[in-house]
Amino acid sequence: MKRAFDVAVAGLVLLLLWPVMVLLAVLIRATSPGPAFFRQERVGLHGELFRIHKFRTLRTGPAGTMISPTGDPRITRVGAVLRRTKLDELPQLLDVLAGTMSLVGPRPEVPAYAALWPAEYRDVILSVRPGITDPASVAFRDEPERLAAVADPEAYYVSVLLPEKARMYAEYVRGQSFLGDLVVLGRTARAVAVG
Repeated sequence: MKRAFDVAVAGLVLLLLWPVMVLLAVLIRATSPGPAFFRQERVGLHGELFRIHKFRTLRTGPAGTMISPTGDPRITRVGAVLRRTKLDELPQLLDVLAGTMSLVGPRPEVPAYAALWPAEYRDVILSVRPGITDPASVAFRDEPERLAAVADPEAYYVSVLLPEKARMYAEYVRGQSFLGDLVVLGRTARAVAVG
């Protein structure tokens, strides 16, 4: 049921929003040199690696830290709006259709950070498809602001946010249900709407 729901919703949203996605891609290309899309290797179901799709929000150039808090000079003007509205996540609907992601599930991490998940949570997290949203995404909606408020954003992410998010991911997996996923989607929509 979960997979059928994912495909139906992702397909419908892509069908309805493809003109918006084309416009966003054009805006990104017109205001910042580089591709419209950003692809990055993430850890998925059973530890399989896949490439996630997002709209590019950072300037192209030498790779820096994987953490980008609010105020990061690499964030473009259009990128700042996309991040605030979460529209940069729309291309992940393609990953849902491809079967590498779900609408709701633990957020996929880059391999370096996934390797830091506490051992008691790792196998649980990787037993399901990663998702576009989950309870931790709603709870940590202000993550960029939290990161911007500390002296060392990456150290804070690794020592504070990453373990707590892993705990919440595992808690979600152990208690997941179709109704619970609908609640998460509703909370996510509300969080995005209120900004």
